[in-house]
Amino acid sequence: MAFASAFGDEARLLRMKETARGLEHGSMLYKSTGRCFRPFYVMCLSRTILIVGFLFVVWQSYNNCKAQQELCEMTRNSLEAIKAASIACKNINEPVHVPIPTGAKTCETIAEYKTMGKPSDGPIIYAITPTFTRPVQKAELTRLSQTFLLVPNFHWIVVEDSPKKTPLVVNLLASSGLTYTHINAPTPPHYKLGKNDPNWKKPRGVEQRNAALRWIRNNLNESHNGVIYFADDDNTYSRQLFQEITKVKRVGVWPVGLVGGLMVERPICEKMTNKVTGFNAVWKPDRPFPIDMAGFGINLKVILEKKDALFAYDIQSGFQESEILKQVTRRDELEGLADGCSKVYVWHTRTQPPVLNTEQILTKRGKSSNVGIEV
Repeated sequence: MAFASAFGDEARLLRMKETARGLEHGSMLYKSTGRCFRPFYVMCLSRTILIVGFLFVVWQSYNNCKAQQELCEMTRNSLEAIKAASIACKNINEPVHVPIPTGAKTCETIAEYKTMGKPSDGPIIYAITPTFTRPVQKAELTRLSQTFLLVPNFHWIVVEDSPKKTPLVVNLLASSGLTYTHINAPTPPHYKLGKNDPNWKKPRGVEQRNAALRWIRNNLNESHNGVIYFADDDNTYSRQLFQEITKVKRVGVWPVGLVGGLMVERPICEKMTNKVTGFNAVWKPDRPFPIDMAGFGINLKVILEKKDALFAYDIQSGFQESEILKQVTRRDELEGLADGCSKVYVWHTRTQPPVLNTEQILTKRGKSSNVGIEV
């Protein structure tokens, strides 16, 4: 019994020692694993930081590049404005101040502007624009004025169909930055279109275009170098069109887009000589000159020579262009421009009249949305 007790005590002692060694081994294993895990964790964290930093640098570089592109575009637009302002104000003593974006000297636009040349070279384009009061009038005149700002040697003759000059047009022209002449010439009452009349029922712009031609003959003479162009306010013009207009020696012609039921209505020209041999017009092709008002320009000297050349009321609808052209030229004298009449630089777009049903209801209630606001 004593032997068994002693043996049992020894066995318990042995188990206790093994348990202690097991605990010690487990503790050392835990410490060893912890020591291995910490460097791995630090390495992963540092690599993550490096990757995030690299992505941030790439993102910053992209933003800087984008900002530089925007700066160059701003600079280019500002220099165009400077050029236009210098043209418009060539006869004005007061200086025009146009801000240049910071850092403009780093942009290639500076060199481009220096090579543009002086805008005083070449003929002056006298653009005649009849206009009348309507909801889209300011929008259309604004679009035109901002295109015309890009044209060197430009004089805008705006003629209102109104008994007196309206504040809207006065303010727009004064702030346009253009050289301009503002005239008002009302259409006689019996030639005015009724509220529901179609556009073609009566001739439009006759009184206004004739008033502009009279102003030209009264204020200019043979010493002036210029070209007359009839720029209606419902068209869209490319800057390249005006480069073609400056080439007109007597009467030049070119294509017009989106007119006469066609994608393009144009003169047909000989490839070698650019002489006009015909027209592709399908709407009243028997007209003496089947061409749109936006499709020709007349040299100033021709207008001064043909002192009686004017538009007329009592002619067939759609013959206004032929009426003026037959008084100043012949078909075989026309000069085909715009790369032999193969390029379109003007479009007869015609702004869609806005739907103002709600505005009309408000107006009847005396609560118009544009009270005190010029639209």
